Amino acid sequence: MTETTNGEKLSQALLKVALGYKVAEVTEEFAEVDGELKLTKRKRTKKDVPPDLKAVQILLGESGGAVGLEKMTDEQLEEEKKRLLAALEESKTTEKKIASPTARNDKGDKGAVKKPRPKPRKRVVRNKKEV
Repeated sequence: MTETTNGEKLSQALLKVALGYKVAEVTEEFAEVDGELKLTKRKRTKKDVPPDLKAVQILLGESGGAVGLEKMTDEQLEEEKKRLLAALEESKTTEKKIASPTARNDKGDKGAVKKPRPKPRKRVVRNKKEV
């Protein structure tokens, strides 16, 4: 195999680890019956492997950063910081505007949506027999 093929395989494997993946695992148990090994149990499981942050760091380091922050000047970094802070503030204000069912309205009352009360349980009284 050539170096580019190995390099491509490594970058694909690194990308898979950085994004996370699923694994199907099979566990088999054998027992000796009449001098022969026979399959007694087969267990299949699926596991989720979470994304690995170290792999993400390596990928970002190879590509020179996601946005190329290393190449930006101090002024450009300040502008980017201000833009991101403004976007964060805007998202916070839109979240506050969206009223949840339990949020209070202008009058201080709870919202119009109320949960119904559960019905009371019936009491069961049993007569005890005296001996």
